[in-house]
Amino acid sequence: MFTDSYWPRVNGVSASVEGFVSALIKLGHEVLIICPYYPESPMQTGFAKVLHDAAMQTGGIPESSIIRVPSLPVPISKEDRISKSHKLFWVSKQIDKFKPDIIHIQSEFVTADFGYYCARVNKIPAVYTYHTLWGDYMKTYIPWAPMFILKIILWIVESTAFRRPYRVIVPSEVILQYAQKYKSKKTPYLLPTGIDNKIFYPRNDAENTAFRQSIEEAYTKLKQKRILLYAGRVGKEKNLELILKVAPKIIKEREDTIFLIVGSGPDIYWFKEECETLGLTEHFVFTGYVERRLLASIYCISKIFIFPSTTETQGLVTIEAMLSGIPVVAVGERGTLMVMRGDNGGFMVPDDAGIFTRRVLDLLDNEELYKKKSAEALEYGKNWTMDVMVKRLENIYTETIVAYKKEREQKNY
Repeated sequence: MFTDSYWPRVNGVSASVEGFVSALIKLGHEVLIICPYYPESPMQTGFAKVLHDAAMQTGGIPESSIIRVPSLPVPISKEDRISKSHKLFWVSKQIDKFKPDIIHIQSEFVTADFGYYCARVNKIPAVYTYHTLWGDYMKTYIPWAPMFILKIILWIVESTAFRRPYRVIVPSEVILQYAQKYKSKKTPYLLPTGIDNKIFYPRNDAENTAFRQSIEEAYTKLKQKRILLYAGRVGKEKNLELILKVAPKIIKEREDTIFLIVGSGPDIYWFKEECETLGLTEHFVFTGYVERRLLASIYCISKIFIFPSTTETQGLVTIEAMLSGIPVVAVGERGTLMVMRGDNGGFMVPDDAGIFTRRVLDLLDNEELYKKKSAEALEYGKNWTMDVMVKRLENIYTETIVAYKKEREQKNY
């Protein structure tokens, strides 16, 4: 798999790549990840640094299955790296040694270029997963550029991305509809990213108690509080203003609640400053990035998962929360709309602070409703496990390889 984003860069693409690769390896496939080199891990700070090594011992993809390409920082995004283009020959040599049957490309930039080149010279098919609706993010990354310039850049990036691969995969119905406007030669496969229920599952009371004690030692504000958890990128495109709007109302009704923000991003300092301005500092805890196995334990000690984002292409974190046994209150747009399909496993609400607040308080105030939604979340989440999705990916690979070989044979006649 060729990707311009992989751990320690924390985002949905990294999670998707790790999840599918781990599942394919467990099924007996040999898989190689090509990604940029990151000089240091942003997740290894604060509380995450204390438990990171222990968490990593429980699983993960071996470094022998990962080739990290020397890279440069991306000027418009400090968290990202871009592979050095002159390393193409070196990368192609690694692929020659590996001898893949198919190449799966997970991004649109330099590392993707490497993948298409290797597919062409090795005469094997390249499939491409379109993860990100870049139109939602370009104004965030390049705020100084005129809109007409951004639209031209977007059209070039996306039209090229859909033209180059032999087959296209999209992770959600929202992106499927979006992709169809480019009139790709082949109908895209719809394949959501599965969630590993061997990582995300309800812990027993003893495990939760022990973990809660350890995290409370690092963040004393969490003691004797009901945790309302947000996990994800801390960027304004995630609609985080909604959390700031609902927090005062929820805290007024339930003083035993606290907001735990897991993740980081370009607007983390803005978020903290807003909390201070609104007098909410004592009711918010920020952990920064954490490793996924550690995040799984954090879900389990939380009361409700709150998710305000309106730009998600998949809404994977909502399923992670459900498989951990906690209900979700989320804004029902785009990927979240596709995943929840209504009030399954919690409440899917409009982008409205009043309604969002009421649903959170409903779950906090009604124990019977809470138990019902927790059980519903756990059962509903099983429809989105990696065990289900990786089988579909296997079939896509098989169909693609067979079709590609047949097409080449016909051209040779």
